[in-house]
Amino acid sequence: MNRRRSPFQKANPAHGGFSLLEVMIAIGIFFTSVFLILELTSQHLRTARIMQTMDVDRSSLPALLSMTNFLEIGPLPIDIKMAYEDSHPGVTVDGMIEEAATNGLFRVDYTIHWLAENNMRKTRNSILLWRPNMANNRSNLPR
Repeated sequence: MNRRRSPFQKANPAHGGFSLLEVMIAIGIFFTSVFLILELTSQHLRTARIMQTMDVDRSSLPALLSMTNFLEIGPLPIDIKMAYEDSHPGVTVDGMIEEAATNGLFRVDYTIHWLAENNMRKTRNSILLWRPNMANNRSNLPR
């Protein structure tokens, strides 16, 4: 007896494959698990970023000082201090400008204070700035 096969029947049961429905369910499970893993990773990165202690940018104060072409011996200029503190909320800065050599070389010692992890932190630094036009005005500088 030769029966005709319907087009939906498998030719040989030993060579079985996956149906379209099974493949779609497998793909759905795969993508759901991948998106859950990505969401967990994203949440952990967000939490780590929040818990990270933020440090103060120490290079912007020397950058502000280097843009000025006139330095006065004494405390840091108030406009430089205000510009730095406005751009870094919760940070205070103080320092002194001294003449390092008679050729227009100045030494700037500054301290930056900020609150991190409920502790007051500070950093001290010194830079040398050369202002050759200030060497000619040496007699006008206070001692």
